[in-house]
Amino acid sequence: MAFVGIETEIIILACVFGFIMAWGIGANDVANAFGTSVGSGAISLKTALLIACIFEFAGAFLAGGEVTDTIRKGIIDSDQFTNNSDVLVFGMMSALLSAGIWLFVASALGWPVSTTHSIIGAIIGFTIVGLSFDAVNWQRVSEIGTTWILSPVFSALVAFVIFKSIRFLILDSRDPFSNTMKFSPIYLFFMGFVIAMLTFTKGLKHVGLDFTFYEAIIYSSLVGLVIVFAGILLLRSNKPGKDENMSIESFFGMLVIFTACSIAFAHGSNDVANAVGPLAAVINTVSYNSSVDSQTAVTTGVLLLGSVGIVIGLITFGYRVIGTVGKGITKITPSSAFAANLATAFVVILSSGYGFPVSTTHTLIGAVIGVGLVNSSKSLSWGKVGQIFSGWIITIPIGAILSILIFLIFKAVYSF
Repeated sequence: MAFVGIETEIIILACVFGFIMAWGIGANDVANAFGTSVGSGAISLKTALLIACIFEFAGAFLAGGEVTDTIRKGIIDSDQFTNNSDVLVFGMMSALLSAGIWLFVASALGWPVSTTHSIIGAIIGFTIVGLSFDAVNWQRVSEIGTTWILSPVFSALVAFVIFKSIRFLILDSRDPFSNTMKFSPIYLFFMGFVIAMLTFTKGLKHVGLDFTFYEAIIYSSLVGLVIVFAGILLLRSNKPGKDENMSIESFFGMLVIFTACSIAFAHGSNDVANAVGPLAAVINTVSYNSSVDSQTAVTTGVLLLGSVGIVIGLITFGYRVIGTVGKGITKITPSSAFAANLATAFVVILSSGYGFPVSTTHTLIGAVIGVGLVNSSKSLSWGKVGQIFSGWIITIPIGAILSILIFLIFKAVYSF
């Protein structure tokens, strides 16, 4: 259909829906970075929100990129919409609104869910009714579904090993401070390497610094060595107090904040595409009657709208999911929070290197469960874990159902 006469109306609606989606990203996914930091007591909630706003916005606006995927994760071939621009426009609007609604509900309940899976479910929904069931790449969807199981299990295992080693080598040793001096270079290098890899492969890939995976390994190794040197200087200047474990936990607390900032930057640069990608596709199609490509140009205004939406969502509702991740699952200390954050970043990077589409949310929750298991299974709130898993299972179906309903309303109103 031609959009003559209603271009402005459609673009305004799309911007509103895109903002709602971005708000949901900020309200829900911020827990990926700062839930453990707040729960461990490393920083206060207000400080976490302030820091998160800075790094999430910087990642989204400065490193969000000028081009993004039209269809997230390749679940639909963009060629399917070549002669169906009306389905693309109203479908993407339906996807943005339905995913935003679900993220609002999940955030209100304090459930950390995947914003990427929310938009994927919504895109699947409108595609089924707008095009056909076969238009969906179900093999790709099944691959994404497989990661629901594999990513949290693997991250739980990695976090368990990291925190268990910290307990054995440092916290429960006869001389914790001396052992911190002895073994901290291992953890510092691993942290520097992993966080640098996360930044190079996820946080900066949209702004022209698209290193190969092996190039990123080399540069990240150099960063790891720098972090080791800086960390050792910091430890030598920090004399242990009466409670050595407390001094060591303070040291890990600083590392937690560092990892959280890096994860927030990488998260902002990547997940803003869940809001601006569909929005940019709508604006480009309606305004310029452009063909539908796999990549969509993103204007500064659209990127700014998405970035501001993330920050506002974070400020207004982010505390709910932060509370669930930081305190609702198990007791978190700075050292266990460090292990969880490090495991999350490691699994995300490893998965990215092999092309596996993992959710940062699922990975982090698995890592939090892993550090909780170091103490005992009884230290975990399995009821809360069950609620979170339930939210994961219904995210794609809920997104699809809401998207179908909204798409049918658009179809009736605009008669396309």
